[in-house]
Amino acid sequence: MPRELTDTAPAAGSDTGWSSEHSAELYGINTWGAGYFDLSAQGEAQVNVDFGDHQVVVSLMDIVLGMRARGLHMPAVLRIRNLLDHRIKVLNESFALAIEQGNYQNSYRGVFPIKVNQQCHVIEEIADYGRHYHHGLEAGSKAELIIALSQLRDHDSLIICNGYKDAEFIDLGLYARQMGIACFFVLESLNELPLLIERSRALDVEPLIGVRIKNSVVVDGHWSQDSGDRSIFGLSTDALITIVDELRAAGMLHCLQLLHCHLGSQIPNIRNVRSGVLDACRFYVGLVQEGAPMGYLDLGGGLAVDYEGARTNSTHSMNYQLQEYCTNIVESICETLDPLDISHPVIITESGRATVAYSSMLLFNILDVRDSHPGALPATLPEDCSENLSNLQSVLSTVGEKNFQECYNDALFYRDELREEFHHGQATLRERALGENFYLAVLQRIAAILPQLNRVPPELENLPELLSDIYYGNFSLFQSLPDMWAIDQVFPIMPIHRLTEEPTRSAVLADLTCDCDGKIDHFSTPEGISRTLKLHELKPDEDYYLGVFLVGAYQETLGDLHNLFGDTNVVNVAVNSDGTFEFVREFHGDSIFDVLKYVEYEPKKMQEQFRLVAEEAVRSGKISIPQRQAILQAFKESLHGYTYFEHE
Repeated sequence: MPRELTDTAPAAGSDTGWSSEHSAELYGINTWGAGYFDLSAQGEAQVNVDFGDHQVVVSLMDIVLGMRARGLHMPAVLRIRNLLDHRIKVLNESFALAIEQGNYQNSYRGVFPIKVNQQCHVIEEIADYGRHYHHGLEAGSKAELIIALSQLRDHDSLIICNGYKDAEFIDLGLYARQMGIACFFVLESLNELPLLIERSRALDVEPLIGVRIKNSVVVDGHWSQDSGDRSIFGLSTDALITIVDELRAAGMLHCLQLLHCHLGSQIPNIRNVRSGVLDACRFYVGLVQEGAPMGYLDLGGGLAVDYEGARTNSTHSMNYQLQEYCTNIVESICETLDPLDISHPVIITESGRATVAYSSMLLFNILDVRDSHPGALPATLPEDCSENLSNLQSVLSTVGEKNFQECYNDALFYRDELREEFHHGQATLRERALGENFYLAVLQRIAAILPQLNRVPPELENLPELLSDIYYGNFSLFQSLPDMWAIDQVFPIMPIHRLTEEPTRSAVLADLTCDCDGKIDHFSTPEGISRTLKLHELKPDEDYYLGVFLVGAYQETLGDLHNLFGDTNVVNVAVNSDGTFEFVREFHGDSIFDVLKYVEYEPKKMQEQFRLVAEEAVRSGKISIPQRQAILQAFKESLHGYTYFEHE
């Protein structure tokens, strides 16, 4: 049975000599965990929270048990509020240190792009904790601007308005400016300027204006094709000059105070950052020389998250640390502006991914396993069986290091021949099943030989994946991890318990959706990307929990309703300095009732329609009236149930 709340923690170590240290190395948690996550000696994943003079450690399994006691079933998103706070703190303090060490003569102002995670409790926490650092918000739509205006209480924090803006959007920002809020309009195109001038004159409010330029630097990583001259946002140099001229003609050049330059997203290479900042600074110098007062340099996003823990310039990693990032920005600005005696601007970055990724994880349980073990193999075969079946048995008995390639070729040939016999009615169903078991057994023996080879034949490189188990998880990839499907994003995935036991199965993960794309078959390991993940065998009547880490950026915002699997349960946990923790927010996930309304069904009408179907079944004598009542009650209860798998 699942561990009860009163149970003691499992003992460390195992008969195999496997320990938490081995699991930590296998799953790489000490690299991608960035000090926020590691493993206990008892074999459970844990979160580490820094309180300055001491550190508090909390087991994720203790939090899961607390969730179960509160009726919050898997799957669930778990947020650790302390980690979000800490990310805001280290970002601001790292820039403060770089500014002090570089003798920089201005300050840093961070803004969080709301699009990265629009959930109310996330934005509330950023606005509340970030107040100490004057940490602001970036809005790319009217809805996001309304969020920013309602959540920010500190008027020393900035609101940066990106994206295309209609009159209503502009009016909201101008009203904010009228109330003393530092709300910048960043111009994305020439067409926005006439409307901004018109509305500012109509409301008699001078706007704070920024311009977004196309940076010529092409960055590494997944979004490289959208950087440089191919960026879909930003003004050309000619358009920038036109805006300067039009503002001067309108007597509003003094309103132009900010240069915006989005360097890129998830930039893994620090050289790209430095080159991009240097390029942006030349545009800043040019605007100052044109007579614009300036004063703010917004370098957009790009600060990466090391999802792999590889510390390289690969797409899902980063070859720099946060302090190096901050120092490079400060030094690059000074290097460009100091020789020209131009005052240092306020530095702005829009770090979204690096702010929220660490604080959230997806937890789910495994429902079932389809293993790759061959079935029972008989010692002798019936005399009248297919010759191909006898040949497969013979191949299995001769597999060795010297002939494994020949055995693979022969096994494949005899299996295919047996299938042809089956297709023509010359082999029975049982013979085909037995032949495929012999074939699997041959492959498994060959797979055991491959690690000893200096060179694996190309046709056998995918053998471990072919022989991997399929672990069926209680989650929807499309709802909770859409980037894994859409852009092959890699997130760290591992069991959160049983980590003093050696994981002996190689697996891929499948979700609950009826879709062949609903699977995970790319995993980060210390050796690089693997097509399988090492997992434990399931134990009867015991839940097996996995965690997908660093999912705080974009995943909830982009999720969809594939197969009508809705939002998961969400819990916000705050860890206290005495080692306790509390559930500060609980959000129950979508019911079936909820998701049906999303796609324009009316559940009450559906209930009435089903009642008519049941009533017709009574009239036709198919069911009794008591059966009708039980069926209708089950229908009603299902309407209000969780969209995911629920234990009885």
